[in-house]
Amino acid sequence: VQLQASGGGLVQAGGSLRLSCAASGRTFSDYEMGWFRQSPGKEREFLAHINWTGGSTYYADSVKGRFTISRDNAKNTVYLQMNSLRPEDTAVYYCAARRPRILSYYTVSDYDYWGQGTLVTVSS
Repeated sequence: VQLQASGGGLVQAGGSLRLSCAASGRTFSDYEMGWFRQSPGKEREFLAHINWTGGSTYYADSVKGRFTISRDNAKNTVYLQMNSLRPEDTAVYYCAARRPRILSYYTVSDYDYWGQGTLVTVSS
């Protein structure tokens, strides 16, 4: 499956952005989806995970209550709504996909496919 992330940009602290990740090449609903981010000099960080139906979601503590992951299987797209953004949220944001499995969902190696990343910059 090919993934294309979009929606990044420059936003002031306290503002909101919605990232999108469009999938192609395979049946989108066959995959669980995740969002990660990476800042310069840091490891890629898990943010959120959603199962194939959208009925189960999981979040990192750093974004719980501020970010919301969702998906529209009819549009082959997963979203990350980001509210109350902070300067420390500045990073390249990546979407990722994997076949459903009963394993962890919060490490880079848990996912098989990655988008190219979209840059989010939060100014203070």
